[in-house]
Amino acid sequence: MEKQGVASLSVREAARLAGVSHSAPYRHFPDREGLLAALATEGFAALGQALAKGEAAGGLRGRGEAYVRFALEHPQRFRLMFGGELAFSRHASLREAATRVFDGLAAAFMAQIPGEAGRDASIAAWALVHGLAQLLLEERIAAAARRGRDTESFVREVLGAIRFSAARAQSSA
Repeated sequence: MEKQGVASLSVREAARLAGVSHSAPYRHFPDREGLLAALATEGFAALGQALAKGEAAGGLRGRGEAYVRFALEHPQRFRLMFGGELAFSRHASLREAATRVFDGLAAAFMAQIPGEAGRDASIAAWALVHGLAQLLLEERIAAAARRGRDTESFVREVLGAIRFSAARAQSSA
């Protein structure tokens, strides 16, 4: 899937890649959408693990860096998870996996900022890292803006700049 993209993935192709008969996956997935939902569910589980490791290593900014890194290392899975092709309401396990990831993010913020303000801050942070990941995936940030920095350094510095700006704005209020 990572090489060809979601559009080219079929149940038959998944069976071929798994080395099983072309009808075997239908015992587990009723159709292509079921297969894609399972792949997205696994993606959210992997994202949740990556975010937890990122936070353990570098706090909230480490969590943000891990989000962008996950997107860049798994672009097709990331696009499947967030591309809008799957209706989360039709797949309970997918909805639950995605909710767990967001709840982990919200809890991390609410530990520092109580109540709704913490939850709102988590949504703002998610929007920031998601947008940054998307811009990098689609190569919409010019090399000149990166000023020769490798991706990891660029992401770390961009996320650090936001924290600095937020602290400065708060102190002047």
